[in-house]
Amino acid sequence: PTHQAPLIMEALCMARAQGLTVPFVYNCGGYENPDVIRLMDGMVDIYLPDFKYGLEEDGLLFSDAADYPRYAVASIREMIRQVGEDLKLENGVAVSGIVIRHLVLPGRLENSMAVLRLLKDELSTNVPVSLMSQYTPIGAVKSHPHLGRRITNAEYTRILDYAMKLGFENLFIQHVSDDAMTPDFDCKTPFEKSGNPDE
Repeated sequence: PTHQAPLIMEALCMARAQGLTVPFVYNCGGYENPDVIRLMDGMVDIYLPDFKYGLEEDGLLFSDAADYPRYAVASIREMIRQVGEDLKLENGVAVSGIVIRHLVLPGRLENSMAVLRLLKDELSTNVPVSLMSQYTPIGAVKSHPHLGRRITNAEYTRILDYAMKLGFENLFIQHVSDDAMTPDFDCKTPFEKSGNPDE
């Protein structure tokens, strides 16, 4: 949402002037301009950035953004400067901080490892990291040579083990998703679970 940041900040100022007190969460893709993030200092309570690519070649291949790692590191560094490198809770509810999200892609474990190394070397191993396993190929992507399948349990476990080896302790982890948890958008009732509803 970087290009919409001025309007977002204007709306947030108006909302707070009218009594809004809930934490403001900024959910973004990680490919941000750090100068824009700097303008949000004092406005955002919780940052939820993605860190998609640690390798320039993967940034170029999948998002036409070879400079993704550089921008992600710089923008997340600014986010941490503003809200700290942890996630603060009050009565079990997040009120400030950051969680960095990384979606593990099939066959691209070196990319995931590069993300974790960049976080360790350039930022901190204390920062909360969500290692996401739910990548699901849909539509034409099912025939993509790199992205046409889900990740395996072995792939996810390898990345989780690598994160812990690097010293990350604040990890949000998932079970590797299966087909039963993914809506089938090729059918008329994508959210209707088939089979025994108790399974």
